[in-house]
Amino acid sequence: MEKDIKILVTGVNGQLGYDCVRELNKRGYPNVKGIDINDLDLTKEEDVNKYINEYKPDVVMHNAAWTAVDKAEEMPDKVYEVNALAPKYIAKACKSVGAKMVYISTDYVFNGLGDKPFNVNDPKEGLSTYGKTKSQGEDFVISTIDKYFIVRISWAFGKNGNNFVKTMLKLANMGKTELSVVADQIGSVTYTKDLARLLVDMIETDKYGIYHATNEGYISWAEFAEEIFKQANKQVKVNHVTTEEYLKMVPQQAKRPLNSRMSKDSLDKAGFERLPDWKDALNRYLKELED
Repeated sequence: MEKDIKILVTGVNGQLGYDCVRELNKRGYPNVKGIDINDLDLTKEEDVNKYINEYKPDVVMHNAAWTAVDKAEEMPDKVYEVNALAPKYIAKACKSVGAKMVYISTDYVFNGLGDKPFNVNDPKEGLSTYGKTKSQGEDFVISTIDKYFIVRISWAFGKNGNNFVKTMLKLANMGKTELSVVADQIGSVTYTKDLARLLVDMIETDKYGIYHATNEGYISWAEFAEEIFKQANKQVKVNHVTTEEYLKMVPQQAKRPLNSRMSKDSLDKAGFERLPDWKDALNRYLKELED
């Protein structure tokens, strides 16, 4: 793939957008443009169309999304605009200029039942406004454009932005010595620096389709918290609680999937390299935060 192609990255101030731009720069792509809400309102179809038709990117990496899962329940219409209509507008504009599109989706498109890893074509039955709108975004992309990579991720953490790892470290630094963390939601983490590398590998091909991309290994949130404290040398006791017990402590939450395991079959078949083991990813991330 030519290095002088134009690449547009949305959500550049978020965890993944930030890492995508860093990875592209590292690989010597000179024409990379990162945008955020202040540069372009992705929920305005005319503006999106005008922007993309004027810039004429060869690739659009669409990372921007409404990700505040609980808040989403309070304003479903707004979340629908951001998570479903915006990708539709981007897909239409990409089609008109012949660009490839990357759309980042989520494990929340599934109902989270059972204990088997979800395959890419399993039925989608999102439990929350967030999950449903991201699923609708996927459907719009698939029905609008042929040159797409839909990449579902879960439990993301990166240098730029807030995430579970930073929250745990913050609580430890505030002097917390004991925390209750959910132990019956099982899934995988996604280090956005690792993911960005894979996404750039993808856009350098035309192996379009739906993929699941997370770091290797299935764990609970409680196990994740324990490993964070262990690697960061923090003395914090983690009490394993059920989702039901946690909801009594912190009510008013969106429904979360209990099973977020996702199969990497399509990744393997396409010949893409899986992301490293989750403990290794966490180790490198903590070093990155120190630097």
